Amino acid sequence: MESRTECCGWSSWGALAGLGDDGRRTEWPREQRHERVVIVGGGFGGLATARALAGAKDVDVTLIDRTNYHVFQPLLYQVATTSLSPSEIAYPIRAALRGQRNARVLLGDVIDIDLDARAVLLRDGAAVSYDTLVLAPGARHSYFGHPQWEAHAPGLKTIEDALEIRRRVLLALERAERESDPVRRRAMLTFVVVGGGPTGVELAGAIAEVACQVVHEEFRAIDTRHAHTILVEAGPRILPGFAPKLSARAADALRRRCVDVRTEARVEFVEPGAVIIDGERIAADTVLWAAGVEASPLVRMLGVPLDRAGRVVVDESLRIPGCPEVFVVGDAAAASGRGGAPLPGLAPVAIQEGRFVARTIRRAREGRAADRFRYVDRGIMATIGRGHAVASTAGLDVSGLAAWWLWLLVHLVWLIGFRSRVVVMLEWAWAYVTRQRSGRLILAPFARGVHAGDDRAPSDRRPRDARHRHSAA
Repeated sequence: MESRTECCGWSSWGALAGLGDDGRRTEWPREQRHERVVIVGGGFGGLATARALAGAKDVDVTLIDRTNYHVFQPLLYQVATTSLSPSEIAYPIRAALRGQRNARVLLGDVIDIDLDARAVLLRDGAAVSYDTLVLAPGARHSYFGHPQWEAHAPGLKTIEDALEIRRRVLLALERAERESDPVRRRAMLTFVVVGGGPTGVELAGAIAEVACQVVHEEFRAIDTRHAHTILVEAGPRILPGFAPKLSARAADALRRRCVDVRTEARVEFVEPGAVIIDGERIAADTVLWAAGVEASPLVRMLGVPLDRAGRVVVDESLRIPGCPEVFVVGDAAAASGRGGAPLPGLAPVAIQEGRFVARTIRRAREGRAADRFRYVDRGIMATIGRGHAVASTAGLDVSGLAAWWLWLLVHLVWLIGFRSRVVVMLEWAWAYVTRQRSGRLILAPFARGVHAGDDRAPSDRRPRDARHRHSAA
């Protein structure tokens, strides 16, 4: 991709007149004359940047996001698998920045960045001017050149994704209860998770746990303990970012929970009601995608070099080369760690990058040169299910119950809001003691179709005898 380097000038302010019907521009009052720092994205990286700029002298912060809440993404899978409710892992961005007098929040959908004019363009035609820009738009699912698979195999990046996955999993069980054909019932009770990273491992373990331990006494026509959960990984082992022995322990723990772990297996095609893996067609009404991510499409509009995952290739200070006033953090940044290895798309990486950018902005205000970003790896962890996790931290590899307690503690500490921490802690304690989940609600099941493939509106699904009467008339 052609590199865009002449992005620091002010020659294109006149172009703002054509941004919308009224040519609106959103900015702080001119009389303040402070440095305008605009942050795009309220995820871990964006929110960390904004908070680290609290009290910064002569700096005005504007954070823009298309939603009004911050999502604690590491726990999205627990919303998808009925352990938690959305409100327990989401927190209003305005509330998070309520005490920060130099910060404001705008609800808006960013559609483009005018680097020459130093303006963020919103879908409603408004433009937000900046002196320093921090891009933290996050990432979305990558289907490796097969975007048509998304309709049949949803990924997990947003609250909406989590609720859709929850709906599909619970509806599959409800449909199986009503199905008399054993072949169709088998397909309804087959769940395929594509991708053996932390998200895929956690999804597969939680789905198997729900079917085998949580709801098996609640159905009469089916035994949900016979549900078939398949975890598919193209590489030689699951959790490739962990030590081999932890990957092996995680695989063993999943198999004990009746998860069929398949490594060195490639998905060749996904279609309604089935997935083809290495030439084998597996009938499965529920296929979930956790195999890859790509940066937000927003960064493609910058006209700057991107890596294979669509991330912006940033310099050692997390800036776009040639544009010292533009930083990129989080999943949208192709930053390097020790030895030049690319940093993973993890919450700790995004948080450290956001705090580093804030320090860099402060240093620039003080007339000091920018430093080099250095990521401090404090470890990684993944949970397999109730009472079992794997963790690598402080040079130690831990698995089993000890790793699970460590996982619980770390995620409680990271959650934003005292109420969220208390509620989540109580939910986890209740689930551990009773093996019950509080979030097993299917939203509008008839509006979305109780039967597989039936997405007609309720008014279009009249009883059979009513349709016959109408025809006879």
